Amino acid sequence: MACLLETPIRMSVLSEVTASSRHYVDRLFDPDPQKVLQGVIDMKNAVIGNNKQKANLIVLGAVPRLLYLLQQETSSTELKTECAVVLGSLAMGTENNVKSLLDCHIIPALLQGLLSPDLKFIEACLRCLRTIFTSPVTPEELLYTDATVIPHLMALLSRSRYTQEYICQIFSHCCKGPDHQTILFNHGAVQNIAHLLTSVSYKVRMQALKCFSVLAFENPQVSMTLVNVLVDGELLPQIFVKMLQRDKPIEMQLTSAKCLTYMCRAGAIRTDDSCIVLKLDHDLKHAHELRQAAFKLYASLGANDEDIRKKIIETENMMDRIVTGLSESSVKVRLAAVRCLHSLSRSVQQLRTSFQDHAVWKPLMKVLQNAPDEILVVASSMLCNLLLEFSPSKEPILESGAVELLCGLTQSENPALRVNGIWALMNMAFQAEQKIKADILRSLSTEQLFRLLSDSDLNVLMKTLGLLRNLLSTRPHIDKIMSTHGKQIMQAVTLILEGEHNIEVKEQTLCILANIADGTTAKELIMTNDDILQKIKYYMGHSHVKLQLAAMFCISNLVWNEEEGSQERQDKLRDMGIVDILHKLSQSPDSNLCDKAKMALQQYLA
Repeated sequence: MACLLETPIRMSVLSEVTASSRHYVDRLFDPDPQKVLQGVIDMKNAVIGNNKQKANLIVLGAVPRLLYLLQQETSSTELKTECAVVLGSLAMGTENNVKSLLDCHIIPALLQGLLSPDLKFIEACLRCLRTIFTSPVTPEELLYTDATVIPHLMALLSRSRYTQEYICQIFSHCCKGPDHQTILFNHGAVQNIAHLLTSVSYKVRMQALKCFSVLAFENPQVSMTLVNVLVDGELLPQIFVKMLQRDKPIEMQLTSAKCLTYMCRAGAIRTDDSCIVLKLDHDLKHAHELRQAAFKLYASLGANDEDIRKKIIETENMMDRIVTGLSESSVKVRLAAVRCLHSLSRSVQQLRTSFQDHAVWKPLMKVLQNAPDEILVVASSMLCNLLLEFSPSKEPILESGAVELLCGLTQSENPALRVNGIWALMNMAFQAEQKIKADILRSLSTEQLFRLLSDSDLNVLMKTLGLLRNLLSTRPHIDKIMSTHGKQIMQAVTLILEGEHNIEVKEQTLCILANIADGTTAKELIMTNDDILQKIKYYMGHSHVKLQLAAMFCISNLVWNEEEGSQERQDKLRDMGIVDILHKLSQSPDSNLCDKAKMALQQYLA
């Protein structure tokens, strides 16, 4: 069998979603309400972090049925709540998912759900609405179509901290100009939201602050009103100034600075007011330094701890802020943002969820197009993680021209860029389709591949061998590649096995030979090369077990008796003395080596 090089993060590969998707949808139509509820709960668990499953369920018609169950008077409150949760999860997938939900008229259904007396159901509907309205594909006007919606949302603000957080977030995303500002203002947004600035919940305080920043933007009426609003005996401008203090999170400092700036521009606060002028000037001047320091801190915190990475990513709007940092004018901020994302990309779970939800690969690919080497090194290292087999970002990255970009990096004078370029290609080739492998070989060129195999940097050599090993997997692929590049590959293998290389390099090279030996026609390139056969024989008797095992893989694939021509191959190898060595190795104290030798001998006896 062919050996694939394991990818850096060890994780079971995400299973393909096939018939199970239909099963989830079918259960929604069961006559037993309890079975329907359990089916929805199981669907909820299945779609978490799985965009393929989400897309399949949408195509199979899950959304109309979920909306029907959500609106049925006979449905239990628990079922309605679970339906809203699943719909919210579907909305957290791709933009196409959100478009599909909008086409099914999800917003009116969820808004109707807000009339329920049950708080948990209301919160689930609001959470889903929040996700949909914060998507760039959702028209903000949908919030204002029914004149009863805004006053009802204002009334719901007092229900819980979750209703406060979600409603404020909806308002701040859907307030896109003077008309929207006027509607919200006329329905008491300022009075209803002001007291939330002193909430015990940071998320509520932050979303309320963002509401004020969008309400006050280029709006003198709102700005003049804010100046005189009292919250627990303090005027709003004083609260905003307190939020500028150094002990407050950077996001809060910058957003409160926005509010004060807009109020100054509207003439509500004098521009020379001593309480804010120095602070505003200082923060705006050092915004880059603040962001850079924050990104560096998060990168360090998340480097080796999965729980901390999870907490960082779950911080409100954190991913948005980091992604925005990739396009900062300051090189130092861009570098810090890339380092932060690289640190977070070590999480398998986040690669599958947050990194996909925020399409991190898009700005990253832009960074890789034109950046100084110090940024390129970190960005390309992060790209290696995004190209792991289970990463949902892998496919769109491939479609965006990543092969050519990475092949270009392998020609860099910087060894770190050559390593990352070839490493990313190695990950890309892991269990890849024949077309992707052909694209890699065509773009890289045989000449460049063999230049990398003679690179002075050991890491470059090892990753290039890893690439070859992943390219030469799956029999049809092995035979196809060896039919066009066989002569050069065998030449390179010979040179490495004869050269002064360490154990790991020679083990990788022998594993490549083992993969070639697994081909249907490719194995003849080994059988007709006496020099290579003698080298395999030599390494079977080597003092290092790793090399003996790798050589044994080659022999096992060559003598396998179920394949055409096996008798002739067995005879030739017996004449070379291979069977005698196998008998000797079958007595080895190493259990793996002993088992492999016995298995190979059985092929002769079968």
